[in-house]
Amino acid sequence: MPDPRFDIIAIGNAIVDVMAPCADELVERLGMTRGGMTLIDTPRARELYDAMGPAREISGGSAANTLACMAQLGAKCGFIGQVADDQLGEVFAHDIRAGGIDFTVAPRAGDPPTARCLIFVTPDGQRTMNTFLGASQFLPAEALDEAAIADAAVLYLEGYLWDPEEPRRAMRRAIAAARAAGRKVAFTLSDAFVIARHGDDFRALIADGQIDILFANEHELAALTGLDDFDAGMAALAPKVPVLVVTRSEQGAHAMAGGEHARVPAEPIARVVDTTGAGDSFAAGFLMGHVRGRPLAECLTMGAICAAEVISHYGARPEADLGALVKARLG
Repeated sequence: MPDPRFDIIAIGNAIVDVMAPCADELVERLGMTRGGMTLIDTPRARELYDAMGPAREISGGSAANTLACMAQLGAKCGFIGQVADDQLGEVFAHDIRAGGIDFTVAPRAGDPPTARCLIFVTPDGQRTMNTFLGASQFLPAEALDEAAIADAAVLYLEGYLWDPEEPRRAMRRAIAAARAAGRKVAFTLSDAFVIARHGDDFRALIADGQIDILFANEHELAALTGLDDFDAGMAALAPKVPVLVVTRSEQGAHAMAGGEHARVPAEPIARVVDTTGAGDSFAAGFLMGHVRGRPLAECLTMGAICAAEVISHYGARPEADLGALVKARLG
């Protein structure tokens, strides 16, 4: 096959993160699920925003965060997601293009507005996310550039976006386009609540051989397999996907591919400031190593390096030079 135009094209929520530090007591008082991600409606979004302290607005979304890291590492990236024709939509589009990522989906007129995620960060660095999906859940299949998908080495899909019906149809169409072109499909499970709602879909995609690279954390692995024992869950799922990658926070990460089992510890870090985007940045490092043909353990190490950088500061996008960090560690 000819060399692809893109290393990766991702489909995900186009979200602007609104992030603020807070005390543990505020999380409890507002009735939020500490450390989790909760979908909220417009009234709840207003209530939580009013309760936030001084905040930062940063373009986000799980798959978009992954691309931001990969682009900094030198990957050729494209993003497919839906914003509204409003101020936050312009912010998102500007930020992602400024990062060197191809983004051509036209903004959507009218309501609902561009998605936003209200993130409360407690002193231990844990993030509690409250997501208003807005326009992002109305990504139509017609917005797909199937020629571009066919010209990407990897199609990367965000599990969060599987929840709304319209983008779910778009993602199924994108999978078909990628597989017809002989390209790889990577999927991140995103959150246990997504598995609770759509686990049968995910298990069917895996059984049908539609997923080449699957990302999960240990809690998502348990939710998908129904097995609480980590090793048993890995052993049950690994034969069903060509590449399985599972993160375990401070306990490091595992990957299994073709009978090989690689594991790496978490990278040392002085202090965890904010875990927002840790899984997204880990996936970026792993995928960058994968598309460059690095060994499985090195792909995991690249993921760990990227995750360590992102959790060392507020925000889900890198602030240090990821390429320099990887070069210093791996050469």
